[in-house]
Amino acid sequence: MESNQQNNSNGLLKAALAIALLLSGFLGYLLYDAKQTNANQVVQINQKVEQLASVKTRLDSVSAQLDAKIAEITSLGGKVDELVAAKARLEKDKVALKNSNGYSAKQYEVKIQNYIALLAEKDSEIASLKAQNEQLTAKVEVLNQEKEVIIKEKEVVVQENTGLKTEKEKLTTTVQEYTEKNDELTKKVTIASALKAEAVKVYAVTPKGRIKDSGKYRAKKVDQLKFLFNLAPNAIAEQENKEILVRILDPEGAVVSDSATGSGLFQFAGKDLAFTTKSSIAYTNNNQAVEMVYARGMPYRSGRYNVELYSEGFKIGEGGFQIK
Repeated sequence: MESNQQNNSNGLLKAALAIALLLSGFLGYLLYDAKQTNANQVVQINQKVEQLASVKTRLDSVSAQLDAKIAEITSLGGKVDELVAAKARLEKDKVALKNSNGYSAKQYEVKIQNYIALLAEKDSEIASLKAQNEQLTAKVEVLNQEKEVIIKEKEVVVQENTGLKTEKEKLTTTVQEYTEKNDELTKKVTIASALKAEAVKVYAVTPKGRIKDSGKYRAKKVDQLKFLFNLAPNAIAEQENKEILVRILDPEGAVVSDSATGSGLFQFAGKDLAFTTKSSIAYTNNNQAVEMVYARGMPYRSGRYNVELYSEGFKIGEGGFQIK
């Protein structure tokens, strides 16, 4: 009987050991699984961070290309509405990218490919605009040459035989037609060659010579006004001296002018307009920075002042400043 009790005790001990081993193995498995899960999560987080960084870099690259295309098409006289709208959408995409919870790699890949396709499409448009501008310039030159030839031929015919009235009338009509075509093409080329002032800023210079650039100035602190802007590249515009006129309009719309400081009148759209100041600059067609100064100090009234820039019969830019 004692032998049976001892056997039972051994059996219970073995069962207890087996259960302990099973529990230990199960707990070890749970610990291993938890560590593995954490490791996988770290890998996934790192992958997502790398994806976000890559997408941001690609979006920045596309943004720079959009800016370049907008500047180039503008200089060629083309429309940039579609590109400007795309740039606005891209900026929203960049902001949305910061919210990683809503990030979708597939969705952003589709957006980036759409932007790239738009850029490629605009390359063809740029090539077409360049070709059109070259054709317009060539046609103007050819028409000028043809006009000179016709005028000379007309003079010879009239001198040789004044009785050829009908021929003279035909030649006159032809000259008029060529002149009209020439004037039309010349007008198109002139419009395409118009300058464009970008990033127009107005700074105040204090009586002590300090430059303020906040855009809002105290009247008693304004001794001079300084205008800064860039002239955008233009493949049609000639590289020569260009006269830039500035009009400063007070809060009531009146032009700030003083003949003692160089103010005067100029023709625009068939009307005489007053200008505040003007300056002649050498146009270099390389996005050059231009600085102009209006030296008249005066007690400016409080309110919003608008600034308009003109050159060669065109309004080329505008800006403004506030007097407190």
